[in-house]
Amino acid sequence: MARRQRNKEGMSLDYLRSPVVCVLGHVDTGKTKILDKIRHTNVQDGEAGGITQQIGATFVPEDAIRAQTKMVKEFVKTEIKLPGLLIIDTPGHESFSNLRSRGSSMCDLAILVVDIMHGLEPQTLESLGLLRKGNTPFVVALNKIDRLFDWRRMPTSSVKEAVKKQNKNTKDEFDERVKGVVTEFAEQGLNVALFWEKVDFTDYVPLVPTSAHTGDGMGDLISLLVTYSQGVLAPKLMLSEELEAIVLEVKVIAGLGTTVDVILRNGILKEGDTLVLTGTEGPFSTQARALLMPQPLRELRVKNAYVNHKAIIASQGVKITGKDLEKTLAGTPIFVAKKPDEIEVLKDEASKVVSSMLSAIKLQERGVYVQASTLGSLEALLAFLKQSKIPYCGVNIGPVHKRDVMKASVMLEHDSQWAVILAFDVKVEREAQEIADNVGVKIFTADIIYHLFDNFLLHRKELHDRQRRQHEAMAIFPCKLRILPNCVFNTRDPIVVGVVVEAGLIKKGTVLTIPSKSFVDVGVVSSLEVNHKQVDIAHKGVEVCIKIEPTGGEAPKLYGRHFDHTDLLVSKVTRESIDAVKKYFREDLQKGDWQLFIELKKIFQII
Repeated sequence: MARRQRNKEGMSLDYLRSPVVCVLGHVDTGKTKILDKIRHTNVQDGEAGGITQQIGATFVPEDAIRAQTKMVKEFVKTEIKLPGLLIIDTPGHESFSNLRSRGSSMCDLAILVVDIMHGLEPQTLESLGLLRKGNTPFVVALNKIDRLFDWRRMPTSSVKEAVKKQNKNTKDEFDERVKGVVTEFAEQGLNVALFWEKVDFTDYVPLVPTSAHTGDGMGDLISLLVTYSQGVLAPKLMLSEELEAIVLEVKVIAGLGTTVDVILRNGILKEGDTLVLTGTEGPFSTQARALLMPQPLRELRVKNAYVNHKAIIASQGVKITGKDLEKTLAGTPIFVAKKPDEIEVLKDEASKVVSSMLSAIKLQERGVYVQASTLGSLEALLAFLKQSKIPYCGVNIGPVHKRDVMKASVMLEHDSQWAVILAFDVKVEREAQEIADNVGVKIFTADIIYHLFDNFLLHRKELHDRQRRQHEAMAIFPCKLRILPNCVFNTRDPIVVGVVVEAGLIKKGTVLTIPSKSFVDVGVVSSLEVNHKQVDIAHKGVEVCIKIEPTGGEAPKLYGRHFDHTDLLVSKVTRESIDAVKKYFREDLQKGDWQLFIELKKIFQII
């Protein structure tokens, strides 16, 4: 559009927006604690399970930057050209890589938090997307330096000075651990160095030693973010009037109704603007009734006294109130129509964004049904499922409705283990739950992704164990038995003999037959003993004493008349018994057992 082009041409290095800074890292590296230290808050204790489950935003204004960096002498006289820093706290687990990439696509700079005591976690850089060409530039917060032996805190000094003043053994351990981290990054193809070293940081990633616990290094980290942003990143941070924003969450707030939490990365948002958003039933337009922001250094997600604004200039986290916002799809962009004839054009643009996202999701013919609160968390769930080799046949965003249960119930006709809805951070409508209970669809809900998968895997195991018990009598395992001639203890009803398992495995319930004697059925194994102890199963090479009872309706067979030790006993397998073993007891068999199945199929002429 011509308006977009005019806005682009009007951008200038004299007017910079706040950079959007993403905090990345794996579980328990101290990401949220670092933010808490900057904000002097304790958001982490309010997280579900202590883990950040959705993206949150915090604005750090210029006066807070000055206060936090007063111990960094080199930075004190630096002119701050930025309005502040907008810091995004993202989930740490590798399964959130897609959610992070959606967040980091809105990010200008990232902080990768690494635990100095444990080093760089395997696959960290790859899972966070930091190895991709053209990725978000980042700095490394080498966190938890207070865990070094005998570390003395010095939060009023720069971290470089703090390291210098430590005891020799502490400095030695620091040097050793830094060296290890440098090596780990080098193995991933990246050069890193302590930020005070004299290297070219266009080729190196800076390491900033920090402690979110004591505050050591926090001022150095903030000053580095500001210096880098208004230097190298300045062309990227030029303010535009063209809106660039994404919906993080949709939530109901007492006294405000349904609101949307938004990251405004660029542009200017005004009260009364006509917004075009993507909804669960397609794009729609509404007016921005109120633009609310928490006070500086307070998270958008945490309940505070909000301040009403007539206009918001990027970059900021903002809460918007308006009509029909409950339909909004989190994780999608927001557009502003300046003229009435732009609304339909922008609706088409919004439709294409979501269509491309959902069409990229490849569904399986059989699998679980996946439901999530946002596009990002949906992608996170799907990434985890793919990694866990769990197929999915359908996806949706938002509350679980009757139609979702009906779609999931299709799996009851194919394979009941997949008749499951995995619902992350969404509500289940009462009618949907009632229908699910009636038809036999299991719905698992959780606000922590690990709990969701743990519950599903436990359900799957319980279902599998129940099916094994139900099909135990039908599942005949493959075996070849050679009778030990000096171990015949009873010759008829029941026959008790010692055998050696030449191939496969023998268990209670196995029907034995003799192919060399016109497939005469000897009987069914009722018990097994090894060294006078009862066992349930015996594998190849084991000598075992077995008791054989006559099969129902058959005359008892006599050892010495119908067969003897020269005859090979084999399990009597059928197409049904083989299918039962394949479906419910596959993990009990080894490669050689399957080869014996192939041999027995030929003997019994099973197709």
